Amino acid sequence: MPIITQLSIFVKNEPGAFASISGTLKECGINLKAFNIAESSGFGVLRAIADEPKAAYETLKEKGIIVKLTDVIAVPMQDQPGGLYDVGKVFGDANINIEYAYAYAGVRGPAVFFRLDDPQHAIDALEKAGFRTLSEKDL
Repeated sequence: MPIITQLSIFVKNEPGAFASISGTLKECGINLKAFNIAESSGFGVLRAIADEPKAAYETLKEKGIIVKLTDVIAVPMQDQPGGLYDVGKVFGDANINIEYAYAYAGVRGPAVFFRLDDPQHAIDALEKAGFRTLSEKDL
């Protein structure tokens, strides 16, 4: 299935907080394939793609960490000028809003994770335009 489950982990915006959360990930055996940190006033959000997102979610909750699951899609990108535009144009033409995105340098080549207002509509629009999306097993 092309919808990918992402972890959104809330992290205090203070020195040592990233070390603490990454230490917990290590202690729990949670491997991240991609991540992005976005800051807000007083806290950050570590958005991450993990090997086993649902198990990671349960483990982190048991540790008292504030975490939620979010649906994203991953689109392979051409590593050349215009690659991002081609995908962005599909979304714009289909009236799909991009909430955020982050890059991934995977073993099979670059991709971008997108959080969208309508992931299934985005997948349909991409497929119609000749693009493909990745599944969790492709990462």
